[in-house]
Amino acid sequence: MADDKGQSAKGNGTAPVISARGVGKNFGGGTVVALEGATFDVAPSSFVSLVGPSGCGKSTLLRLIAGLIDRSTGHLTVHGRDIKGPRTDVGLMFQKATLLEWRTAAENVLLPVEIGRNTTSADRTKAMEYLELVGLKDFAFSFPSQLSGGMQQRVALARLLMTGADVLLLDEPFGALDEFTRERLNVELMRIVAEFKATTLFVTHNILEAIFLADEVMVMTPRPGRLARIVQVPFERPRKPELTLTPEFNALVAEVRDILGAH
Repeated sequence: MADDKGQSAKGNGTAPVISARGVGKNFGGGTVVALEGATFDVAPSSFVSLVGPSGCGKSTLLRLIAGLIDRSTGHLTVHGRDIKGPRTDVGLMFQKATLLEWRTAAENVLLPVEIGRNTTSADRTKAMEYLELVGLKDFAFSFPSQLSGGMQQRVALARLLMTGADVLLLDEPFGALDEFTRERLNVELMRIVAEFKATTLFVTHNILEAIFLADEVMVMTPRPGRLARIVQVPFERPRKPELTLTPEFNALVAEVRDILGAH
């Protein structure tokens, strides 16, 4: 376990990929405090889950790291550089897949490339490789209306990988899916993130999901959102769904619930 004083996700002494010191965000001319005093480090290739009640600043924090909004207080860096706007080394995935309905799965995956330049045959090959990675090679030329919700999220994940970002921010990407599909995609997500050695922040309301996926769980308080505690997850990888049935896993679930209940 770690406290909330900016501990590294893996504690290995390496320079953090993401570093926050006293980060806060106010809205409404300063009248609404969404996030306050967030201080933490995220180590390279680590997976960190954020849990907390609705409105506690989890999504706000991801948007700050993505450079979509400006912080009100504190210091926030990615790879040692101050965040002053959107960056190519940071990718963000939302709860909804937000695919373009008139484009095929492969064409949707190619979008990040098309924004900056003309696509090449190498880009198209890579898009197909990413679709194969997420298990959708046979659906590359299907339109979103022909895909299930889980399949659409797989396309969105492939599109995120296509950005080439090594920092992945996922804002409840599986929250709208059924439990079976969600469990399957969690296993796939762990495999893909490990293959890419990506540094990942994952927002969820599901404590079991948060612990199953993460190296650390950042537990947030109700608004104004503060970092109550950073809980270390000791389980080795790769992990299987059966892990959630063990006494050790459920003890950690109870610990996180106790932290949430204390605030």
